[in-house]
Amino acid sequence: MLVRLIYASRAVDPSPAVIEDILGQSRQFNPVSGITGILCYGGGIFLQALEGGRSSINDLYGHIQKDPRHQDVVLLHYEEISERRFGGWTMGQVNVERINASILLKYGERAELDPYSVSGKVSLALLEELMATACIVGRA
Repeated sequence: MLVRLIYASRAVDPSPAVIEDILGQSRQFNPVSGITGILCYGGGIFLQALEGGRSSINDLYGHIQKDPRHQDVVLLHYEEISERRFGGWTMGQVNVERINASILLKYGERAELDPYSVSGKVSLALLEELMATACIVGRA
Protein backbone atom coordinates (compact mmCIF):
# COMPACT_ATOMS: atom_id res chain seq x y z
CA MET A 1 0.00 0.00 0.00
CA LEU A 2 1.50 3.32 -1.10
CA VAL A 3 0.90 6.47 0.93
CA ARG A 4 1.80 10.15 0.67
CA LEU A 5 2.59 12.15 3.79
CA ILE A 6 3.16 15.89 3.87
CA TYR A 7 4.47 17.64 6.96
CA ALA A 8 5.90 20.98 8.02
CA SER A 9 8.55 21.72 10.61
CA ARG A 10 10.84 24.51 11.70
CA ALA A 11 14.60 24.17 11.50
CA VAL A 12 16.31 24.32 14.89
CA ASP A 13 19.52 25.35 13.11
CA PRO A 14 18.83 26.87 9.67
CA SER A 15 22.47 26.79 8.54
CA PRO A 16 23.15 25.46 5.02
CA ALA A 17 25.30 22.66 6.44
CA VAL A 18 22.38 21.28 8.45
CA ILE A 19 20.04 21.44 5.45
CA GLU A 20 22.62 19.65 3.30
CA ASP A 21 23.05 17.02 6.02
CA ILE A 22 19.29 16.35 6.06
CA LEU A 23 19.23 16.07 2.26
CA GLY A 24 22.29 13.81 2.24
CA GLN A 25 20.80 11.45 4.80
CA SER A 26 17.51 11.38 2.88
CA ARG A 27 19.21 10.57 -0.39
CA GLN A 28 21.17 7.75 1.26
CA PHE A 29 18.34 6.23 3.32
CA ASN A 30 15.31 6.69 1.05
CA PRO A 31 16.27 4.43 -1.89
CA VAL A 32 16.87 1.51 0.47
CA SER A 33 13.43 2.07 2.03
CA GLY A 34 11.57 2.70 -1.23
CA ILE A 35 10.82 6.30 -0.25
CA THR A 36 10.65 9.20 -2.69
CA GLY A 37 9.71 12.84 -2.20
CA ILE A 38 10.69 16.47 -2.15
CA LEU A 39 11.87 18.90 0.49
CA CYS A 40 10.97 22.57 0.25
CA TYR A 41 12.89 24.91 2.53
CA GLY A 42 12.67 28.63 3.13
CA GLY A 43 12.61 31.09 5.98
CA GLY A 44 13.58 28.41 8.48
CA ILE A 45 10.60 26.22 7.52
CA PHE A 46 10.57 22.76 5.95
CA LEU A 47 7.69 21.51 3.84
CA GLN A 48 8.22 17.91 2.82
CA ALA A 49 6.27 15.33 0.84
CA LEU A 50 7.17 11.68 1.34
CA GLU A 51 5.84 8.76 -0.71
CA GLY A 52 6.31 5.04 -0.22
CA GLY A 53 5.01 2.01 1.64
CA ARG A 54 2.82 2.75 4.64
CA SER A 55 5.14 1.25 7.26
CA SER A 56 8.27 2.88 5.80
CA ILE A 57 6.62 6.31 5.68
CA ASN A 58 5.16 5.95 9.17
CA ASP A 59 8.53 4.89 10.57
CA LEU A 60 10.32 7.79 8.86
CA TYR A 61 7.76 10.31 10.10
CA GLY A 62 8.20 9.00 13.64
CA HIS A 63 11.95 9.50 13.27
CA ILE A 64 11.47 13.06 11.97
CA GLN A 65 9.27 13.90 14.96
CA LYS A 66 12.12 12.90 17.28
CA ASP A 67 14.92 14.45 15.16
CA PRO A 68 16.54 17.31 17.15
CA ARG A 69 17.04 19.27 13.91
CA HIS A 70 13.25 19.72 13.61
CA GLN A 71 10.78 21.47 15.88
CA ASP A 72 7.04 22.20 15.60
CA VAL A 73 6.54 19.13 13.38
CA VAL A 74 2.96 19.13 12.04
CA LEU A 75 1.26 16.53 9.87
CA LEU A 76 -0.49 18.39 7.03
CA HIS A 77 -1.72 15.62 4.76
CA TYR A 78 -1.77 11.81 4.71
CA GLU A 79 -3.44 9.67 2.06
CA GLU A 80 -3.34 6.31 0.36
CA ILE A 81 -2.24 6.73 -3.26
CA SER A 82 -2.36 4.55 -6.35
CA GLU A 83 0.80 6.06 -7.83
CA ARG A 84 3.65 8.33 -6.80
CA ARG A 85 3.59 11.98 -7.77
CA PHE A 86 7.20 12.64 -6.71
CA GLY A 87 8.69 9.31 -7.79
CA GLY A 88 11.54 10.89 -9.73
CA TRP A 89 13.38 12.05 -6.62
CA THR A 90 14.97 10.14 -3.76
CA MET A 91 14.74 13.63 -2.24
CA GLY A 92 14.28 16.58 -4.55
CA GLN A 93 15.09 20.01 -3.15
CA VAL A 94 13.37 23.37 -3.52
CA ASN A 95 14.99 26.56 -2.26
CA VAL A 96 12.07 28.94 -1.80
CA GLU A 97 14.30 32.01 -1.85
CA ARG A 98 15.13 31.24 -5.49
CA ILE A 99 11.63 30.84 -6.94
CA ASN A 100 9.22 33.39 -8.33
CA ALA A 101 7.36 34.98 -5.40
CA SER A 102 4.10 34.91 -7.38
CA ILE A 103 3.98 31.11 -7.02
CA LEU A 104 4.07 31.41 -3.23
CA LEU A 105 1.55 34.27 -3.29
CA LYS A 106 -0.82 32.12 -5.33
CA TYR A 107 -1.10 29.68 -2.41
CA GLY A 108 -0.82 31.92 0.63
CA GLU A 109 -1.46 35.31 2.14
CA ARG A 110 2.13 36.46 1.60
CA ALA A 111 4.91 35.56 -0.81
CA GLU A 112 6.65 33.30 1.69
CA LEU A 113 6.55 29.66 2.64
CA ASP A 114 4.02 29.22 5.45
CA PRO A 115 2.50 25.73 5.42
CA TYR A 116 1.24 26.29 8.96
CA SER A 117 -1.41 28.71 7.68
CA VAL A 118 -2.79 26.63 4.79
CA SER A 119 -4.37 23.22 4.36
CA GLY A 120 -2.48 20.08 3.43
CA LYS A 121 -4.19 20.08 0.04
CA VAL A 122 -2.93 23.61 -0.62
CA SER A 123 0.58 22.52 0.37
CA LEU A 124 0.34 19.57 -2.03
CA ALA A 125 -0.83 21.90 -4.83
CA LEU A 126 2.15 24.19 -4.15
CA LEU A 127 4.59 21.28 -4.30
CA GLU A 128 3.01 20.03 -7.52
CA GLU A 129 3.33 23.48 -9.11
CA LEU A 130 6.95 23.74 -8.01
CA MET A 131 7.56 20.41 -9.70
CA ALA A 132 5.67 21.45 -12.86
CA THR A 133 7.62 24.71 -13.13
CA ALA A 134 10.98 22.97 -12.73
CA CYS A 135 11.78 24.57 -9.37
CA ILE A 136 12.93 21.24 -7.94
CA VAL A 137 16.62 20.36 -8.09
CA GLY A 138 18.62 17.42 -6.82
CA ARG A 139 17.15 14.58 -8.83
CA ALA A 140 19.43 12.19 -6.96
